[in-house]
Amino acid sequence: MDRDRLFIILAFAVTYFVWGATYLANYWAIDTIPVFGMGATRFLMAGALMYAFTLLRGDFTLPKLQYVINSSIIGVLLLSVGTGAVVWAQQYIPTSTTSLIIAFEPLVVMLMMWGLLSNRPPLKAFFGAFISICGMSLLISQPLAIGGGEAYKGMIGIISGMLCWGAGMLLRQRLDLGHNRIRATAMQMLAAGFFLLLFSLALDEWSGWTWSELSARSAYSWLFLVVFGSIIAFSSFNYLLGKVSADKVSTNTYVNPVVAVLLGGLLNGEVVTGQSILAGAILLTGVYFINSSSSPKGTSS
Repeated sequence: MDRDRLFIILAFAVTYFVWGATYLANYWAIDTIPVFGMGATRFLMAGALMYAFTLLRGDFTLPKLQYVINSSIIGVLLLSVGTGAVVWAQQYIPTSTTSLIIAFEPLVVMLMMWGLLSNRPPLKAFFGAFISICGMSLLISQPLAIGGGEAYKGMIGIISGMLCWGAGMLLRQRLDLGHNRIRATAMQMLAAGFFLLLFSLALDEWSGWTWSELSARSAYSWLFLVVFGSIIAFSSFNYLLGKVSADKVSTNTYVNPVVAVLLGGLLNGEVVTGQSILAGAILLTGVYFINSSSSPKGTSS
């Protein structure tokens, strides 16, 4: 097995399992930390650490302005909105259900590739889309799985996050971020962190908040998100986007929901109904057909 293939396999494993655990970590982190402020500090810390790492490696060259702009665009799409909106939604929708809805992401990417890039999906992908929609309908028909009366807010947040995440994935493969992947990832996180910080301050999230409110569980969850969810997993994600097509990278949605549902049930006391399990199985079957169809023209392999 060559080195690149080994790294690709390891990167897939990280995005599959670590990101599955971040659903619960995000939920615990925002329990005692303001939602957008949590995302801002998480990405600013992770971005600063990664940028410092590039300096320690001896790369003191200033990035081109175009690299900074491109990285900022990707960071805002993927992290500020793509991740931030989904984390915000977890105030209204259980983590396990959120992860299952996010499993719909490959369909979003497929439709974007078709609508924006004129890459018409094969018939097998349409069949998978139909199955996924059936599974999603079965999932969201349960009031218990979706949450309380404000669940619609969570759905708006999740849909917004999915659209921006899909756009960011496609743009990431088309915008030049420079040869230094670590610095590019760091700049994405810093841009996302600054954007979320401004948004958090505009909402006056920190008004009245004190350090005494911070629980140990939220603090440890935040640390996990910085080290594993941001630095390790997002770096792996960026690496994959530079090696394989966007629709293949989005296959993390097979495993993320399984990990999230298990952790939500075991550690967070979330009720996982038989209908949810059946809906998830149907949805993921559809996702399988979408991703196992031949890659559209114009994508890397």
